Amino acid sequence: MNINAPRGTQDILPGSSEKWQFVERQLADLCRRYHYKEIRTPIFEHTELFQRGVGDSTDIVQKEMYTFEDRGGRSVTLRPEGTASVVRSYVQNKVYGLPNQPTKYFYMGPMFRYERPQQGRQRQFIQFGIEALGSDDPAIDAEVLSLALNSYRELGLQSLKLVLNSLGDKESREAHRQALIRHFDPYRDELCSDCQVRLDQNPLRVLDCKKDRDHPAMATAPSILEYLNDYSSDYFDKVKEYLDVMGIQYVIDPNLVRGLDYYNHTAFEIMSEAEGFGAITTLSGGGRYTGLVQEVGGPETSGIGFAMSIERLLMALEAEGIELPLDEGLDCYMIAMGEEADKVAVRLTDQLRGAGVQVDKDYLGKKMKGQFKTADRLNSRYVLVLGAEELENQVINVKEMASGEQKEISLDAIIDYMKEQLAGGE
Repeated sequence: MNINAPRGTQDILPGSSEKWQFVERQLADLCRRYHYKEIRTPIFEHTELFQRGVGDSTDIVQKEMYTFEDRGGRSVTLRPEGTASVVRSYVQNKVYGLPNQPTKYFYMGPMFRYERPQQGRQRQFIQFGIEALGSDDPAIDAEVLSLALNSYRELGLQSLKLVLNSLGDKESREAHRQALIRHFDPYRDELCSDCQVRLDQNPLRVLDCKKDRDHPAMATAPSILEYLNDYSSDYFDKVKEYLDVMGIQYVIDPNLVRGLDYYNHTAFEIMSEAEGFGAITTLSGGGRYTGLVQEVGGPETSGIGFAMSIERLLMALEAEGIELPLDEGLDCYMIAMGEEADKVAVRLTDQLRGAGVQVDKDYLGKKMKGQFKTADRLNSRYVLVLGAEELENQVINVKEMASGEQKEISLDAIIDYMKEQLAGGE
């Protein structure tokens, strides 16, 4: 019986995993420079967290969550997104009471959504995201947008578009909500069944519907920008001013909404305009939220964040033909001929590894010619050869593969010699 990976999941094998590791290191270093600290939350949470934090009217909660009862009869859910878990941790650990504010986190890890698998959208996917909690300053919105864009730019991506909107504060959203209901209500029977429900629960999400996006009423729907009160309008203007100061280009799209219920004020998406990237161009999205911290039991606190799929980031790199500078070679390959030489080689291999040298050896009993072929396939910079004659003279033959140059080095000195050689080539 053949057992394959579940639909919507994938194995990331050597040859590909190095790309993931490189990207993840780059993202972590970028967050370090912006002074965002890593947080790691559980892969599963109580289902109520996502019902309250993400929103009952969202497709995620209604259709896409992996929810089950544990052996204690408790309803738990594999996390479909990162923000709710981060906020839960922020409240549970009373981080809001610490003196250094705002709290700035980044996270990276698997998320789970039951949806139709397609290229760049798996049922288990790796998400990178950040959250900044505890500041109402529009400047931190601009900081988050800068970090989001640089997450792509520093990896070499050029064909990017930042799309920006404001969802306004509670007062502005309520005014817009009523306007949307008045606008779409005459077309209620023409909308999909989901949008008929959304029109009563959260009409803003009607604008985000993929089924009804070509309905004529979409083109004439009232814009949120027409309903921003003075505070919301001023806030949005300041965000744009900070982006202008940093030289960040953006496009205003009044129909841009986010798929989660907790957003207000700044909302944004970053899209790829690379030829051949695919029909779904969104790389990442995020925005500001107020009310989420209170919803999970904390004090009134606002936040802003964004999230991206690592899978889609790698797709964008491929679409733009960007080769990551991966070092996939091997420092040393140890060749030993004979039982006694092999024992010494095992010891030297272990000592070299302890000294920070990347080294491997043969475990298949190949002849010397076969071992040299293996070293060549592994792109090893050096080959260390130890046979009966070398063992008798207490030396080891070191061959630099690129030049073909060979030297005999004392067994007692080989560790320091290899460290020096490798350090000189960095």
